Amino acid sequence: MRFFATRSIRQWLIPMDGDQSVRSLASWAWLLCLLLALCPAQSSSSSHPSNLTIPSAIASSCKNTLYPLSCEHELLSMATSPSHTVREHFDLSVQFAMNQIQSALLLVQKPNPIKKEAGPQLPTGMDDCFELLTDSLKQLSDVMDTKKDPTPDDIQTWLSASLTSQGTCLDSLSTVNSGKEKDLMAALANNLTEFISNSLALYKASGATELTKKKRTAGGGRNRKLLSDDHFPAWVSAGDRKLLEASLDEMGERLVVAQDGTGTHTTIGDAIAFASLAANGGRSVIHVTAGMYSENLKVPGGSKILLVGDGKGKTVVTGHKSVKGGSTTFGSATLAATSDGVMVRDMTIENTAGPENHQAVALLVKSDRSVIYRCAIVGYQDTLYTHSGRQFYRDTDIYGTVDFIFGNSAAVFQNCNIFPRKGGSGQKNYITAQGRSDPNQNTGISIQRCRIQGSSDTFLGRPWKKYSRTVFMQSFLDNSIDSSGWAAWAGGSNSNSLFYGEYMNSGPGAGTGGRVRWPGVHPALSVAEASKFTVAEFIAGTSWLPSTGVEFNSGLGA
Repeated sequence: MRFFATRSIRQWLIPMDGDQSVRSLASWAWLLCLLLALCPAQSSSSSHPSNLTIPSAIASSCKNTLYPLSCEHELLSMATSPSHTVREHFDLSVQFAMNQIQSALLLVQKPNPIKKEAGPQLPTGMDDCFELLTDSLKQLSDVMDTKKDPTPDDIQTWLSASLTSQGTCLDSLSTVNSGKEKDLMAALANNLTEFISNSLALYKASGATELTKKKRTAGGGRNRKLLSDDHFPAWVSAGDRKLLEASLDEMGERLVVAQDGTGTHTTIGDAIAFASLAANGGRSVIHVTAGMYSENLKVPGGSKILLVGDGKGKTVVTGHKSVKGGSTTFGSATLAATSDGVMVRDMTIENTAGPENHQAVALLVKSDRSVIYRCAIVGYQDTLYTHSGRQFYRDTDIYGTVDFIFGNSAAVFQNCNIFPRKGGSGQKNYITAQGRSDPNQNTGISIQRCRIQGSSDTFLGRPWKKYSRTVFMQSFLDNSIDSSGWAAWAGGSNSNSLFYGEYMNSGPGAGTGGRVRWPGVHPALSVAEASKFTVAEFIAGTSWLPSTGVEFNSGLGA
């Protein structure tokens, strides 16, 4: 892994011909620092190192990024000739970010989850960052992997998720005491935020058509290449198709979790661990029989798992980790679905920490192409963490108080019941807190054909991050919804950059006459605007949801 950083450094130390200028010692020092992720990222207001000339092609590519100076420096460090297309600059920028992570993983030691003298410990902010750093490397690698033949939506989703991970790392580091390791990780996350943001902007500037042109024309076009004879994407195995609507008998071989010892395992954690070790590329089905399971679970990366219970309220997974109890928000989840393609059906996931313990996640999902079907997700503050990736929720009940559907995935909710519940004394409810931090991320929360019914003093949402994006469409809103609809985040509302929309909602809380008059609030979306947040357009669901068997509405129609 060290090869990438040292090669880039050598490119700067070896004299170069042609139009490339001789770099000063200041430039070398800055780049060495940057390549090893040991210095703070250069902000757009900073000046260039002395004697540094920026080729016009690079300057042109970087001018529309949020961080043009860091964009110019990273492309200069990777470039081997003075002129490149925007598409080539995009490839170089992604490779540069991968180099940073690979170098950093050599410098930052993975935290030890067990201290011999104290037994198992709660995950720390450093644990979160190491996991998220590893996730980012995989996501960026997938972007560059031509064998995966990524679609434009894939590329933007994986880059968006990788960028989200940096923000989550920085959030988690707020719980860590000061020290060199924390400072190093914070510098790395800040640097990567700029680099990955630049990649997203370069991708948008180059255009999805240009980036995938060769792949579309090779072999007669993308659809012919990606789809098998029965019209499912080639990456969907025969065993995966229609699982979510299948009976247990139709699912074939499966692991069975039963507390009375009549199954293959007595705990869900043991079944997940076994399935992860035994995985051979196919999907593992784990049937969790009725019972109360007090476990904190993680479906690890690389594990294709369907968890199926015996029904809401019958199969219950429960935990009580919270921020006030010593966990990070990211580490507090009762169930963390971290592997792509996770599916969960017919069970309840809850966090019982209570409103007095602040952030306490019941379900965390950072699984791309994930489906949560006929489940109940129960908690108070931060119940459901829709962290990243494309996610679909159907016929699911969600209970909470403050920001209880939050995160930065591209998530669509259909036919769900959303229940704001009574929290602490004087506490107001906020259904959503969407975390889009970059205007080029394809993320947001779309709540369609759902029913919102709960306690009083409830707001549709508030903007967690600058470019927060949430829509409520064709849903029933009861009289618990405050007439202003949306609330400001403490310290500012980001009202110019957010996007909040409503379309054809009904019920006593659906009236938009009293909505806040922020520039980013759109109380009456047009059909064209609302269509952008449907399953077909927002999460490219028509390419992957049919394989799961889950019922869904692809557009605004019935």
